[in-house]
Amino acid sequence: MKKTIGTAVLWCGILCAALWLLNALFLPKYMSRVPEGALIAEYYKETAGHDVVFIGDCEVYENFSPDLLWREYGIPSYIRGSAQQLIWQSYYLMEETLKYETPKVVVFNVLSMKYGEPQSEAYNRLNLDGMRFSRQKLAAVRASITQEESFLSYLFPLLRFHDRWGELTGEDVTYLFHRDIVSDSGYLMNVQVRPAEDVPQGRPLANYEFDPVCWDYLDKMADLCQENGVQLVLIKAPSLYPYWYDQWEEQIEAYAAQRNLPYLNFLARTEEMGIDFSTDTYDSGLHLNLYGAEKLSRWFGDWLTQNCPVEDRRGQEPYESVWQEKSAAYAARKARLEAEWSGSNPAE
Repeated sequence: MKKTIGTAVLWCGILCAALWLLNALFLPKYMSRVPEGALIAEYYKETAGHDVVFIGDCEVYENFSPDLLWREYGIPSYIRGSAQQLIWQSYYLMEETLKYETPKVVVFNVLSMKYGEPQSEAYNRLNLDGMRFSRQKLAAVRASITQEESFLSYLFPLLRFHDRWGELTGEDVTYLFHRDIVSDSGYLMNVQVRPAEDVPQGRPLANYEFDPVCWDYLDKMADLCQENGVQLVLIKAPSLYPYWYDQWEEQIEAYAAQRNLPYLNFLARTEEMGIDFSTDTYDSGLHLNLYGAEKLSRWFGDWLTQNCPVEDRRGQEPYESVWQEKSAAYAARKARLEAEWSGSNPAE
């Protein structure tokens, strides 16, 4: 009897190990392709706390440089951003972040207020697959899945990706047990230069009102920050497209005033920051490149030091040691990307 039980336990262990290995093999690695999918998981590798945490979509992880905030202001920060991050995903990421640390400031980009319902599995995967299993992940999945998706596939990704046989490459084996760091504290660096030309104007909408579900989650964010003694700062990044309507701006301004929250629309401050959309964007105005991101971060770092409870932590441990290493990696990545861009554009 004992031998039978022992054999059964052994086979169960072998089966579980096999399923774990298959799941690790078939899950997309997000290294050389679609690195945005690696961003959420990288947060769990952090070893020091952050006084400022950014939450939101590509308008945060493409436009702000935590390294500059550290080097010039001594502000330790991190960007918990992901592609087309919907507001309920932002809320549950915020809630999860507060399990690990209590930053002094949380910065939320308001562009996602335009989406009142789930959008697509592709973006859901970029946002949710990297989250650790938790109550927050379960809630985010429930709020995010489209009608065609399976809830269980987010808990057991093998159910979704088992048919990737024909897509597997050497990269799936190389990164079976580890991932390279693709960001700098959540910032996805790009040094290319593609000027903003012929930026499309916004088309008239039938309805400019944000969906009630978005207001509900924004209220939850404000309440959560207030309960934890965290300053919530609302921002609109200086991206020229997607178009930001005046009617949307009025609603956010009114909400910020009602809840006594700071709100910064960087679109109205690009000249003050010195941003030049002929040189400071890599994709014709959708996002800033490294040079634009550092200009925006420099202006914002000055604002943070004057208006929020942050301090200069340079010289303090463990921050100093951690950020020396981070800054070295940032500088190395910048040099490599600039060399690659210069090599592919010798005339520039």
